[in-house]
Amino acid sequence: MDPALGPPDAMAEKRDELTPMMRQYHDLCARYDDALVLFQVGDFYETFCGAAERTARLLEVTLTSREDSTGEYPMTGIPVDNAESYVEELLEAGYRVAVADQIEEPGESPGVVERAVTRVITPGTLTEDELLAGDDNNFVAALARGDGDGDDEELAVALLDVSTGDFLATSSSSREAIADEVSRFAPSEAVVGPDASDDPLPEDCMVTPFNPDAFALERATETVSGYFGEPEALLAADAEVRACGALLEYAEYARGGAESDADAGASDRGARLDYLTHLTRYDPREYLLLDAVALRSLELFEPRAVRAREDATLIGVLDETASALGGRALRDWLRRPLLEPDRIEARLDAVEELTGSVRTREHLHELLRDVYDLERLIGRISRERANARDLRSLRDTLAVVPEIRELLADADCNRLRELHEDLDPLADVRELIDDAVVADPPIEITEGGIVAEGYDADLDDLRGTARDGKQWIDDLEARERERTGIDSLKVGYNSVHGYYIEVTNPNLEAVPEDYQRRQTLKNSERFVTPELKDREDEIVGAEERADELEYELFCEVRSAVANEVERVQALADALATVDALVSLATAAAQYDYCRPEIRDRDADLEIDVEGGRHPVVERTQESFVPNGAVLSPDRRLAVITGPNMSGKSTYMRQLAQIVLLAQVGSFVPAESARISPVDRIFTRVGASDDIAGGRSTFMVEMDELATILREADERSLVLLDEVGRGTSTADGLAIAQAITEHLHDEVGAPTLFATHHHPLTELADYLEAAFTLHFEVEQREGEVVFHHEIAPGAATGSYGVEVATAAGVPAAVVERSRELVAENADESALDGPDPQSGPPGRADESHVPASTDGGSQGLPDDVASELRSLELAHLTPVEALTELDRLQRLLEE
Repeated sequence: MDPALGPPDAMAEKRDELTPMMRQYHDLCARYDDALVLFQVGDFYETFCGAAERTARLLEVTLTSREDSTGEYPMTGIPVDNAESYVEELLEAGYRVAVADQIEEPGESPGVVERAVTRVITPGTLTEDELLAGDDNNFVAALARGDGDGDDEELAVALLDVSTGDFLATSSSSREAIADEVSRFAPSEAVVGPDASDDPLPEDCMVTPFNPDAFALERATETVSGYFGEPEALLAADAEVRACGALLEYAEYARGGAESDADAGASDRGARLDYLTHLTRYDPREYLLLDAVALRSLELFEPRAVRAREDATLIGVLDETASALGGRALRDWLRRPLLEPDRIEARLDAVEELTGSVRTREHLHELLRDVYDLERLIGRISRERANARDLRSLRDTLAVVPEIRELLADADCNRLRELHEDLDPLADVRELIDDAVVADPPIEITEGGIVAEGYDADLDDLRGTARDGKQWIDDLEARERERTGIDSLKVGYNSVHGYYIEVTNPNLEAVPEDYQRRQTLKNSERFVTPELKDREDEIVGAEERADELEYELFCEVRSAVANEVERVQALADALATVDALVSLATAAAQYDYCRPEIRDRDADLEIDVEGGRHPVVERTQESFVPNGAVLSPDRRLAVITGPNMSGKSTYMRQLAQIVLLAQVGSFVPAESARISPVDRIFTRVGASDDIAGGRSTFMVEMDELATILREADERSLVLLDEVGRGTSTADGLAIAQAITEHLHDEVGAPTLFATHHHPLTELADYLEAAFTLHFEVEQREGEVVFHHEIAPGAATGSYGVEVATAAGVPAAVVERSRELVAENADESALDGPDPQSGPPGRADESHVPASTDGGSQGLPDDVASELRSLELAHLTPVEALTELDRLQRLLEE
């Protein structure tokens, strides 16, 4: 454990001798020993001992000390009013932060001020707007395995956004499937059951130790039941119950009401999260599957290029949403595209209607700009952390709902009509806030000025008393000047002495006998009268009682709104859907997208795109050359050739993105598109080392290929780019051919295979469903001109030297390259047939021509025989390397 965490050793040895306040600090550190405790003392959050020293260094704040009867302790403080910026730095440094607030005012009790941890702030449990990075979901996950009844092999993941209340769960017997789901949602933190591994989690996800007992099936069942009823009605496996129960308990703990030690029972946790009203159990197979590699390759949310613009992504092109709600919904649609044609068509109908109705679409967009983040708002309201301005933000959102409903009242398509019905304006909630809260309330909720006149008669009476008293005081100055004849007499107020009558020294002889001296200044005296004191007591008493009553009334109103959490969340979901649909329609109209035709899933898989464009690349270039694509059962494997920079990778990604957009329910960048929904998109595009994992480019490539060959089927779309370039030319060609044959013969998946191995183009003569495409270029006056147009057949050359010239490689290097190309060509002519004159043999043929010594290409017979017998497509990367190493040693013997 970090020495900055847990109870300080200097205090632990003499805990019973500590002052009451320092004993409080010690005990909270012991209870939250996995977090850095920020301990409120007045206007500052303090840390002590080792925690203070570490905090001072990390935050670059002054290290001081506190001394009392038990000793001297290092101390560091940060201001309460500006704590979020410091907490953010602590989180970035890898700490969890337990915020211990004063939960009573000084003087309310005779002893030390009571403090309690009101929230534990971790990367996955953030609720503060200042700490949340944007409007996207921020998930915390839990992983758990089954607990008997035959589903022990099930691995479950539960995902919760504490700020919005989004709660999801799924399970699978495949670790890879759970890893894919984790990649989709990218949790920033996870808790892991005692019998589960954290292997499926990405490297940047914080793994948090948590009470193992929270994962016990009986306890988890009780926890889930307390929120959603019997788990059997919601969840499909014990593993899901365990993950959900533990995650709920962890969320409660993070709110500050639960303990992390093993003896914390479910009944004494407290800190219930009442805004968690829905738990959605889903099957990943209900959506188009996108693993981490595909998400990255297709640039859905992050650009691949280091220097690319942040918005050079698919979400960057599509996101025309007006609200945070819509932005999150659109991201979720991209993470989980649909499979069922009926659901896809329902979205497409809505997008088409909104695309065609410009005035409705633009008016909706303007109204949605006034929609606040209802999910996070109602979360704050339910957690009792909302102020009066939050309630007014809710009211302002509700004020635009009737007009949004009216715009959808005459919709033609079913989906928009359904949304019209779902848009509950919550008139009663809006009326309550309108009646109770002033239009422009202050931020603080304990200092008055938040409850509207006329809402509560008692409050109005108190305010009237205070007003009447202040008016009496305002008139007092004139009356006393007239009574005393002192024209310079003044009536004033300060927070220390209250109301007073001030008389300058030259006029003291005219002071009446009923004046009582309150304060002596250098040039004047301040007095009170018995009547003034009575009025002061009356005014101050009325104001204090009014402030207290206002706070009570506000809490009652906030609680009443919190009771409508399910209605608010349902409204938020409907508004989010409207906003996301308007965004898709706006993109379709703005970028000239077309409605795709969605084929029945029972029919053979076909993809037919005319004039397709890459939705991201076309936004960053002055001009873009459209290209079509046709894939069908008898024409499903395209071998694509052409020089670098000719457009092969862009072409493949654009087809995948068009398919994905169609299954999202979006219009697509094409002249026309006929799409069969695919179950999964696999990509092996681009090369990258995994240095941290100790894997080379070739190992990463082989690992990703092994996944494709193992999991792809005839309902998958496969993109392969330059497979085999991480090893020698001969090995790379052999691997590429074996993979192509396996995909054609065994998998049957529609495949785009871009390659520089020109012999592979000859496979179209042997594989009945294979065909060739190429990107042609031409040379003009020694320069390469790219047309970026796809055409049937194979490329006539690679133009590598010419591309190097275009890329700015020094002339001397280019000329030497030309010489070497010519020399190699001459040597090839002398040595025998051109190795690129035809493809390597099929698996049932002799792969390599026999040499004069009885071997193959100079290889001993035994090594050549073993090479011919290897089934590369069925080897894992590690197995392939092991075999190559063994054969290499045979050659050296």
